[in-house]
Amino acid sequence: MSFQAYLDTIEDKTGHTPRELLAIAEAKGITAGSKAGDVVTWLADDYGLGRGHSMALWHVIKNGPQISSKHVDTTGTHRDASDTLWLDGKATRPTPA
Repeated sequence: MSFQAYLDTIEDKTGHTPRELLAIAEAKGITAGSKAGDVVTWLADDYGLGRGHSMALWHVIKNGPQISSKHVDTTGTHRDASDTLWLDGKATRPTPA
């Protein structure tokens, strides 16, 4: 599953875009300085998300939307189209040219 697909699934399961979840996390006091376990607990308790999806959002909380270009334009299972994650929801994601 690509990194972006993790975020898309999080949106499906929570009803919130990744950017909305970042705002919710901030309101809860969860920041880049928080522990990953805090994010895992929050997302499990409030939305029933598992560790994998929680860790994907944790990466965004900690590092922003930039990811490694290691899997960009590859054919592997974890391939992503870009090294920048789209945080504003699936419905508003631009289609590649």
